[in-house]
Formats: sequence, C-alpha cells, structure tokens
Amino acid sequence: MPFSHVFAVCAYKDSPYLESCLKSLRAQTEPSKIILCTSTPSPFLEKMGERYGIPLYVREGESNIKDDWNFAWEMAEGDFVTLAHQDDLYHKNYTKELRAAAERFPDLTVFTSDYVIIKGKKLITADRMLWVKRFLRLPLRVPALNHLSWVKTLPLMLGNPICCPATTYCKKRLGEPLIRSDYQFVLDWENMLRLAQSPGRWVCMERPLLYYRVHDGAATKACMRDHRREREEQEMFERFWPRPLVELLMKGYRTAYKEYD
Repeated sequence: MPFSHVFAVCAYKDSPYLESCLKSLRAQTEPSKIILCTSTPSPFLEKMGERYGIPLYVREGESNIKDDWNFAWEMAEGDFVTLAHQDDLYHKNYTKELRAAAERFPDLTVFTSDYVIIKGKKLITADRMLWVKRFLRLPLRVPALNHLSWVKTLPLMLGNPICCPATTYCKKRLGEPLIRSDYQFVLDWENMLRLAQSPGRWVCMERPLLYYRVHDGAATKACMRDHRREREEQEMFERFWPRPLVELLMKGYRTAYKEYD
C-alpha cells in the first residue's frame, strides 16, 4: 500500500522558531511533503515558504486554533497528516517510525510518541509530568489491545498524555473536519476522546520523537494566564469522576502548571 504523509505546519504570525521547525522537517531520513498554513499572512511567512520550497496556504477569517487546525487538515493531501506546531522540532526519524507503524498495523488511525521539553536553552527529558504521561500511555503500547475503544479511552481519564504536535492522524480513515471541539485549550483532549470511540488502532512509540518548546508566546501560556486551561480541564475531568475526586486531580494539575513558568 502506498504511504503518503504530510507535515502541515500551523504558522501564527512571525515565530522566531519557525525556521528551526522547517529545518527539522527537511532533515527527516524519510522525506514527507511539507505545507505551511496560516490565518496571519506576512512577508516573513512568504519568505520562509520560498526559502524552503514549501507552499503557503492562507485562511481568511479571524485566527483561532480550531479553524486553523481544520484548515491545515483540509489543505494536507495525504493519507497521514501531522499538524506540526511552528515552535517545535522533530526527530529525524519521526516519519520513518510512522511509516513502520503504518505498515505493521493497516488499521492505524493515530500514531504518537514520547517527547522532551525545550525551555530556553535547556532540554528536559525527565520530570514528574513527563513520567506521569508515559505511565498513562502504557495501554497504547499493547498491540493486542490498542484497537479497543475502552483501551484508547483509558489514558484520557486522568488527563491528556498525548502530545498534539507529536501525533499523526490517518486522514483517509478519520475524514473531515478533524477537530470538532469548541474548547480553546483542551480541544485536542476532547477530540481524542471522540476519536477513541471510532474504529482504528492507536500506536504509541515510547521514544522522544518531538522536542516541545515552552515559551512566553505559546498558546499554553496564554490559556494559563486567563485560567481557561484550569476551567476546561476541570470540565473534562467531571465527565469521568465525581466532584470530590476532580478537586483532588485539579490540585495535582495546578502544581504541574508550574512546569510552564
């Protein structure tokens, strides 16, 4: 079966990290198609596209994560699509590992991996938050079970351990639009919960294939400043657990927020 994969880079304004992201995608040992998608066009983005021979697609309308991600999903013409974040870096073997998983499991709909955090000039490969997420992803590493809806749902009951930019989706199986959540921060968590009920296998490669950058301009930081993240995460927990337990979980998550300080 032919394998086609697209990195759809969601670009917002003029990120100083975008070029490094594009270089990491160009450096893949197994090349994939790369496209740039934005709702904030600029000469900078045009220059980046021209410099690296990458087509730039512009969405009309006000910027928001849901519509920007769905636009990138729509523009990506491939069986598998990664919604790449402009600030992050990808390991050179990301596409290689994805292809190996897709060839081994023809029913694969979601591929994800471990990741490390970039904070300033520091690489964080192991902290409490990363170890907890690795533990929650354990069910997805069992091939005999990771096609079952309840197994795919299990990791999502204590949070979302699946890193969005580290994740690739099978477009030909999942269709359009990809994102149907109206949340602003936990939209990927709610979307994964929806996808868990759909047929298909989720494969987790527990090797760090993504370098996730944390900085003051990131959307995560903005959602924390106005408490959107806290409100939305509490609502998600309330889908699974009684209120007293939710309060305990939120105490733990408030501590985890300090990772972004």
